[in-house]
Order: sequence, then C-alpha cells, then structure tokens
Amino acid sequence: MAYEFTGKHLIAGRWVAGSETFSSSPAEGPVRNFSFGSAALVDEAVRAAEEAFETYGYSSRAERAAFLEAIAEEIDARGDDITEIGSGETGLPKARLVGERGRTVGQLRLFATHILKGDYLDRRHDAALPDRQPLPRPDLKLMQRPIGPVGVFGASNFPLAFSTAGGDTASALAAGCPVVVKGHEAHPGTAEIVAAAIDAAIKRCGVHPGVFSLVQGGNREVGTALVQHPLIKAIGFTGSLGGGRALFDLCAKRPEPIPFFGELGSVNPMFLLPQAMAARGEAIAKGWVGSLTMGAGQFCTNPGIVVVIEGETANAFTKAAEQALSAVAPQTMLTEGIAEAYRKGATKIASVEGVRSVLTSTCDLRNATPYLFATTGKEWLANHALGEEVFGPLGMIVTVTDTDEMLAVARSLEGQLTASLHLEAGDEALGAKLLPILERKAGRLLANGFPTGVEVADAMVHGGPYPASTNFGATSVGTMAIRRFLRPVCYQDIPVALLPEDLR
Repeated sequence: MAYEFTGKHLIAGRWVAGSETFSSSPAEGPVRNFSFGSAALVDEAVRAAEEAFETYGYSSRAERAAFLEAIAEEIDARGDDITEIGSGETGLPKARLVGERGRTVGQLRLFATHILKGDYLDRRHDAALPDRQPLPRPDLKLMQRPIGPVGVFGASNFPLAFSTAGGDTASALAAGCPVVVKGHEAHPGTAEIVAAAIDAAIKRCGVHPGVFSLVQGGNREVGTALVQHPLIKAIGFTGSLGGGRALFDLCAKRPEPIPFFGELGSVNPMFLLPQAMAARGEAIAKGWVGSLTMGAGQFCTNPGIVVVIEGETANAFTKAAEQALSAVAPQTMLTEGIAEAYRKGATKIASVEGVRSVLTSTCDLRNATPYLFATTGKEWLANHALGEEVFGPLGMIVTVTDTDEMLAVARSLEGQLTASLHLEAGDEALGAKLLPILERKAGRLLANGFPTGVEVADAMVHGGPYPASTNFGATSVGTMAIRRFLRPVCYQDIPVALLPEDLR
C-alpha cells in the first residue's frame, strides 16, 4: 500500500493528533492506531467551518462544481489504496468497494452537473405592482440559500458512499455548506484516505481549508459535541434507530433546535400477489434470497419481510427460499458488534410465540449465514417486535389468510424506506388497494423488483416516514438531497447590485 497513515484528524487542512488512541478492528490485515476524537477538536473544526462559510457559502456554482469534480478525481487517484484498506477494515469484497467508489465519485459528479443547471435554486419572482389597489405590491424575489456548517456521521455499512465523502457530505458541499465529518470507528483508515483526497482537492481549488474536517470517532463524546455545537446548522446521519433517535433528541433539545436528517433503516416489506405467485413464485423466491443476502444483509434497503396469502404457492415459495438460503456461504459482517446484534435479534424473533424457524444459522464472531422464519398474519398483527429491523441476512415470511388480512398487515406497518409489490395483470385490483396504503408507509415503491440497489438520480427518494427516517420530506440519495441544506430567502425591493449573483 502506497498510502502512509497518520492516524490523525484532519482539522481545516492540518493533520492533528489526539492525546489518546484507539486500535482499529479489521476483518483482515494490520491493526492500526488512530487518535480519539474530542469535543475540543470538534469545536476547532466547527469554528473553522463557520469561517469558511463566509466565502464558500457565497462562492459561485461553477466554483463549487469544479471543487466537487476535483474531489472525485482525487478519490479515484487513490482508488487502489482505498479498495485495499476498505476491504480489510470492513470485510466487504474488493469488487464491492470498487463499485461503491464508483458510486461515490459518480454522485459527486452528478451534483456538480446538477448545480450548474441552477434549477435546484427554485428561483421565483413576483414583479412589483406599484399601481395595484388598494395597496401596491413590492418586488419579491426568492432563492434557496445554504444554511451554514453541517455535521455528518460516517455510516458503518457504506465506508465510501455514505461516509467521509458520501452523499451527505457531497450534497452539503454542493449546497455551499462546509462539512465536519465524525468518522466511523469501523473504518478509520478508509476515512483518513478519503479525507486526504478532499484535502488535496481543497488545495487544488484554493478553497478555504475549513470547508472540510474529519474528526475520528472512538467514543460518544465526539458525536454529542458535534450535534450540540451552536454553529452547526444541520446533521446528516445513517445508522441505527437507537443511535439516530438519541442524536435526534439532542438536536431537538438544543437552545436552537436544528434539523436532523437521519436515515435509520427499515424492514422493506414485499407483498407477493396471487397471480404473480402462481406464475413465478420460485423465481421470486430466488430473487428475494439474492437481495436479502447481498452484502451479508447489511443494506438499509434489505427486504426482510415477505407477505403472501396461504396455500400451495406460499408453501412452494417457502421451500424454494429455504433451499436457496441453505446454499449461501458464510459472509463476514462489518464489525463484531453488528454480528452480535444480529445474533441477538434472531434469538429475539425465534422466542416469539407463533414464529417458526425455517432455517437456523451460525454466526461465529463476524461470520454469519442466513436465518429464515415464518409466522401468520394474526401473529404479526399481535406482536410489534416482529416488525423491528434485524440488521443482517434474516428473512421473515408472513402468511396471511386472505386479501383483507394482507391489507391489514400493510396498514400495520411503520414507516419504511421501500415497499414492493410483485404482481401480474390479474393482480392489479388488489395492487390498486395496496398502493395507497403503502404510499403512506414508504419513500420508494417498487413493482416486480427488489429494493437493494438505490439509483443515484434526480427522481430517487431514499427516506420515508419515521422510523425509516427522521424527516419524511427529504432524501439522502439523489439530487434532491441537496435541498436538505438550503433554506428559502425572500428579497423584497432589494437593489439589484446587492442581490446574490444568481438572482441578478
């Protein structure tokens, strides 16, 4: 590996050591020491971000687009090193890391192109009507403006696409907001290399160094200090419901409450309608298994729940899923803590009355194989715990007695990132009943597909009603993600020379 690790934090262009260190826990490869983060380092980084906002927040779209392109180029230039350390730290296959790097630089470039078009500014103008009776109307102009420094939390399951230079960072920088990243301790080496790439782009483009800082994790003090810092104006987070909710509450309790854009996961239910089951039930089962076990089930869009109507096709589907899951080899999970939570979650599901274990699993340290459980619609509706996410390759088949009970299961769902329908032409009447229900439950609806794989595009929504996310009006993927870090400002009778350049 050509890159030489510092084990330090990047604070506004300077590599800064902490007073204590923690050791990484890679799936394979050398253990490395990294500096613990601290509240003092967070304060230094945030104050530098506030200083940077005075220029970066008023930079041109062309300047910000060039900066995003430069970050993408610098990440690609370190591609081999990123793949090696990322795979070693997380246990993810190298091919997955290569693909995720492509997604990461792709969204940086997409955002660069998007802001150059200017549509995201939502510019509006109501011309003055000085002769209007009984009162004249002033000249009104509106435009979206960046909000200020943003705090971003690296995600355990996406060391690139949802971490240091991932979607939250990219969208905040595109909006004109400096970023302070709290690195995830599961992949500190990957975070450092990507931070070095961003720092190189800052120097290339002559951007204020406070526009980006990385404070490595190690304890809760760093995250708490970041969300409570009075100069931070919003938080981007991808992670667990428990951790995200705790941070959300801290944001709400601040003297100045700030938005917390938390993506907290879901069970992503799939509803398999009768004609589709009769026509291609076995193929759906195999497709489901592939999606369920992709990346050891460590995707926030992992389809953990399948709802089917009882009968021969349901029995055949269960058998086909069991056979396909039995052939899945053990996969390395991201951390030992995640693997332990997977074991505990499966044990909790298995202990619920009315749940049948179809396929049991093993999980030795970080190596896991799938679980498959089955229950009835009646038991599902009676037990809220069955709808809670278990992070990993665990599937649940819910067999309902009829279409009415299928609709009841749909109505019982909490907020989801996705919900899927598998249907044929003869299922459209039932689909028409399900869709309005599921539309209120999920941010993305699919027909005859599987939710793993989230396209980075203009029309994508990666979010949903709570607990899938803490803000149902936002997305953490796609160009609309930039809008999270903007706010509308109205300019009334402001002289043209004083207006922002994009409104002149």
